[in-house]
Order: sequence, then structure tokens, then C-alpha cells
Amino acid sequence: MKKVAIIMGSDSDWPVVKAAAQQLRAWEIPFEAHILSAHRTPEAAGEFARTARGNGFGVIIAAAGMAAHLAGVLAGNTTLPVIGIPMKGGAADGLDALLATVQMPSGVPVATVAINGAKNAAVLAAQILAVNEEGLAARLTEAKAEMKAQIEQKDAKLQEELEAISNN
Repeated sequence: MKKVAIIMGSDSDWPVVKAAAQQLRAWEIPFEAHILSAHRTPEAAGEFARTARGNGFGVIIAAAGMAAHLAGVLAGNTTLPVIGIPMKGGAADGLDALLATVQMPSGVPVATVAINGAKNAAVLAAQILAVNEEGLAARLTEAKAEMKAQIEQKDAKLQEELEAISNN
């Protein structure tokens, strides 16, 4: 199976981004995590992206806040799918990061999840890899069934509470 790269612009992103690593691990998807900066280490970030496919990666997740150029720098240097996680913080509380991540020029797409949406970035990465990995596709199908069952249980509990209110 191809690996997922998790790239953060700063170690301060790790408390949020850790959710992506945990989700990938739960689905037995190999990954690496690194700190690279679009502004402080642009050569290293570009080199990582240019060599990612040859190094066994199939998807790159990039987390950055404020100016949030990391996902774009990586996407501009690879043909692999790049998923951006705009990080909350800064003067605009993450809105600036969201807009910088989602507003990419034509020909350089970055799939973008919600502000601090690390778990969804991992889910999307898994779905991309599952196109060619039947075992992973089966794990994702099972996860969807578990989510459905949880919602059904919550609805049943709500209905019981509503019935109790009606009977009072």
C-alpha cells in the first residue's frame, strides 16, 4: 500500500494533526509525518513533494495556518493528490488559512477539509488510496456501517426520551 505523508508547517500544528495520524494508524495505513515550511524551508518542501511518488507516497496531507501556503507549494511540486488542513489561529482565526488553502490557481488543485479537520483529511486520503486497495475499501465500508449504527442508536435513545416526555 502507498504511504500517506503528513506535512505540518510547525510543531504547534501537531496537537490537531495527530488525529489524522491516529485515524491512519487505526486503518493500518502507513504514513510519515514531517515539519516543513513553505516559507522557512521552501527548497526542502519542494524537494519532498518532487520525490514523494518515488518514495512510495500516494497522498500528501498538508497542515498550515495563517498564510497557509504549504499545501500549494507541495501541490505545485507533485502530481500526487494534496489535501490541505487549514489550521485555526492567527488574526482571522483560521479563515485566512482556509481561503489560502482552497483558492488555488487552475491546474494546481488542493483538496481542502474544514479548519482543523485532520480526521477528515485522513478519511479522504484513505478513500483515495482505497481506489486501488480492496482491503482498505472494505475497512472504510465497515467504518461507514459503524457510523450509521451509532446514529441509529442515538436516534433510538432520542425517541425513547421523547416518548417519556409525551407520557408525562
